[in-house]
Amino acid sequence: MSQIELVGEPLLHLESSRLLAEARRVIPEAFDAQGRLLSPIAGAWVHPPAWFDARSPIDGQVFASLPLLSQEQAVQAVEKAAGEFLPWSARSLNARMHAVLDALDLLEDHRDLLVRVLAWDIGKTLPTACNDVDRCLTGLEWYLENIGPMLESRAPLGLVSNIASWNYPFSVLLLNVLVQTLAGNSVIAKIPTQGGGVSLTLAFALMRRARLPVSLAGGRGKDLSEALVGHPLIAGVAFIGGRANGAEVHRRLRDTNKRYALEMEGVNAYAITQFTDWDGLSRQIRAGFDFGKQRCTAYTRWVVEKSLVPRFVRAYVDAVSSLRVGHPLLSSHVDFGPLISASKVEELRALIDDARARGTQVLYEGTLADDAFTPTQSRGGYIAPTLLFGVPRDSELYLREPFGPVDVLMSVDSEEELIREANVSQGALVASVATDDPQLAERLASQLQAFKVGINKLRSRGDREEPFGGKGGSWAGVFVGGTHLVHAFTEGPHALEGNWPD
Repeated sequence: MSQIELVGEPLLHLESSRLLAEARRVIPEAFDAQGRLLSPIAGAWVHPPAWFDARSPIDGQVFASLPLLSQEQAVQAVEKAAGEFLPWSARSLNARMHAVLDALDLLEDHRDLLVRVLAWDIGKTLPTACNDVDRCLTGLEWYLENIGPMLESRAPLGLVSNIASWNYPFSVLLLNVLVQTLAGNSVIAKIPTQGGGVSLTLAFALMRRARLPVSLAGGRGKDLSEALVGHPLIAGVAFIGGRANGAEVHRRLRDTNKRYALEMEGVNAYAITQFTDWDGLSRQIRAGFDFGKQRCTAYTRWVVEKSLVPRFVRAYVDAVSSLRVGHPLLSSHVDFGPLISASKVEELRALIDDARARGTQVLYEGTLADDAFTPTQSRGGYIAPTLLFGVPRDSELYLREPFGPVDVLMSVDSEEELIREANVSQGALVASVATDDPQLAERLASQLQAFKVGINKLRSRGDREEPFGGKGGSWAGVFVGGTHLVHAFTEGPHALEGNWPD
């Protein structure tokens, strides 16, 4: 993998347009004559009736124009993508592996371009953009090496639909698409509403060059969702997003014979009691701000034994006060950049103001790094870390994952209250316990309603063979990751592990 360097300040205003020009040069099929992106559907490039402006969260400027397919085009896209299933599934596993290897080679050849476009697309720093792309590539290599036994006595489903959030378009969405394809399915995916569509379109163009049966539809959710979820030719649905949208998808799927894996948000809590390793916790707190906590596995709720609250606050401030928030491509000394949009920052600030009006205290509020912005740059998409204390139950932040660098500290007096406050969202993807007592740690961990529970450490989604899922309202359907991801979208004799309505 080549080293990617930062752009000097005088070139920053040219960088995004230069990147798009480079993308048009090396992947011309993805653009129309005016430089607008098209939708790759079953080997053809579909012209939409309209486009929408994709703005980079870094500077709020228009980065590219993405397609808005109509409802009729969405239905046609599903039908054409489904038509690719039979010829693709009829190919031997060895033939499919060679085609996926060709796609992997193309993605690796254009890796640096994809990383840079991704950084502008959703505001990642170059290290986090590299990590997202590289986890996809190395993860695919792992599946190619191990796919044989995973597919033993199993057959593909048909057309699999993917509707995912914008925050990890390569290591989550694109890797899922590639593995589903490797397993013999044809695949259609939706461009995430809030970002990531430019880099994903380029990646899908490269996969189409390798003749993989993958399609990418751009458009509004209201125009695409019926086709991508309810169309009878959809055999399986993979969804990653919020609880409200996920619950609606689940309602439409649970009484059908379609396979589904629905990842929905939950409040990931860290419970702390009878604990002394504050230096170790400080390192975890700092590491947890990767990508401004815009992650489904971010810890944003800290449930702390009352007597330990002052010591926790000191550890938190020590860890967070050194974080630098600014333009992610201007300086290598920036820990994270913008949130996905200025409107998301406005939403978070409104929630903080509402909580304060209800009696919440702001124990810590960071500042942006003034030297990490260009002189004329808009800062509307940026917000520094904030720690809130005493959030009341009638505040929206009490029950909601902020999906940004806003943390909530809850003080508790008993073990029962600790568990209750940690389980406030009635199901989560991850949770953790910090305590010096190993037996207490195991007892508390067994009561936390999370798919993965860390003891004195953070838990993550995991890669390669590690399974991933959720408890309660954070997940519906079959679990994914490793063998589970392959089994989720194939038919076979093995029982599927998952979180089901009954």
